[in-house]
Amino acid sequence: MAAIMRAARLPILVSATASGIEATHLPLCYAPEPGPCGRLVGHMARANKHWHALRDGAPTMVIFQADDFYVSPSWYATKRETGRVVPTWNYQAVHAAGSVRLIDDPTELHGIVTTLTDHHEATRATPWRVDDAPADYIAAQLKAIIGIELTITSLIGKRKLSQNRSLADRQGVIAGLREAGDPAAACLMQAVEPAGASSADQPDPAPSLRPGR
Repeated sequence: MAAIMRAARLPILVSATASGIEATHLPLCYAPEPGPCGRLVGHMARANKHWHALRDGAPTMVIFQADDFYVSPSWYATKRETGRVVPTWNYQAVHAAGSVRLIDDPTELHGIVTTLTDHHEATRATPWRVDDAPADYIAAQLKAIIGIELTITSLIGKRKLSQNRSLADRQGVIAGLREAGDPAAACLMQAVEPAGASSADQPDPAPSLRPGR
């Protein structure tokens, strides 16, 4: 689950408020400390009214979408045997809920944007740094955002990777994905295959992730 949260490009922060549901797409960085579930740190534009609901302590959840792909019934061995099959969708996701602290302090805000920038620039040959921009310009930009720190109190992983199908059907999905030109999804399916599995009765190889529906 930590890997999914670290790899997510743009999770969705959702809050239930008195006026309805608020949702904002935000880049967020995951840190394993403090506490057993860790925290999420990012920022939001002050022009976005969503942060006012966060200030009032609205229940908040962040949704991280990882790998997902369509599964054709044609890939199943069961199709050839009985025809009793339908399409489905395989996916991995994480739902992190918790309490939010809003951050106004310029020093903390500078640290947040530096952390986010360093994370996303890390793979570049010549990473851009926050300090590459003039200090007065960065200071002005910081006035336009509000920092967000969500302390995670509930962490749920969902993994639906054809656990309910027979070994032959799962192997058919792997072969179908490779033929369809999706080797990454095929490798994901193969990587989570329980060692020595011979039927759909085998347990989920990652019990910390709840099977999706």
